[in-house]
Amino acid sequence: MPVAEKMADEFYCVMPTSTVYCSGQKYRSKKDEVQQIIRFLGKQGIKEIELVVASSIGADLAMAFLTDAKIPVKYIFFDGGQFAQIGKGTRRIMVPFLYLVIKSLYWSKGKTLKKIMWCDDEKIKPYFIAAGKNLTYGNLRRQLTDSLEDKPLPKLSEELQKHTFWEFGSKEEHFKYRNAVMQTYIYGNFPVFEGFNHMQYQIREPEGFARMLETIIETGRLPNPVVKKA
Repeated sequence: MPVAEKMADEFYCVMPTSTVYCSGQKYRSKKDEVQQIIRFLGKQGIKEIELVVASSIGADLAMAFLTDAKIPVKYIFFDGGQFAQIGKGTRRIMVPFLYLVIKSLYWSKGKTLKKIMWCDDEKIKPYFIAAGKNLTYGNLRRQLTDSLEDKPLPKLSEELQKHTFWEFGSKEEHFKYRNAVMQTYIYGNFPVFEGFNHMQYQIREPEGFARMLETIIETGRLPNPVVKKA
């Protein structure tokens, strides 16, 4: 939200939120999530998208949108995308642990955030607390049924790969996925935020992150240098 607020004067920003984190809604599948987005875009008369941005596990849902939707997308930016490929049994075992971890953020009013992520910034804490409050066990179980699946990464055209940025912070756990995406999407762009942790630049410097995204839209390239070392 802080990044979108920095861009809203010049761009029409759409921010889909997975029903997993929405009160009173039932997560059914990635396909259903994508169809909800497509229907919304259709009602708004949106026929093409300049830039898709996805972070962490949101990259999994964004990939489903990019491969299933017929709406043209010009550029894509993944910030610390969680491109894990996890077996069905392991994902099933993960559900109760992840549920307790995320719910703890709500129960503790965000005090457990530092134990889960690198940060406990007041700017980001309300979003995690809200996620913990709204999360249900059933929704999380259904999400992990068809997310982070142990199968090849989706195919993207050569042209779209050239317009896609798979970025990771050099200090983050998800950096280990970088080799997998580099080997799969050989025409892509793979910047590294040197010295930064997972989503750290986006969270702490929304103004700089927004200006970076604007540069991509306007020029198709990252600014040089992209960011200063954390």
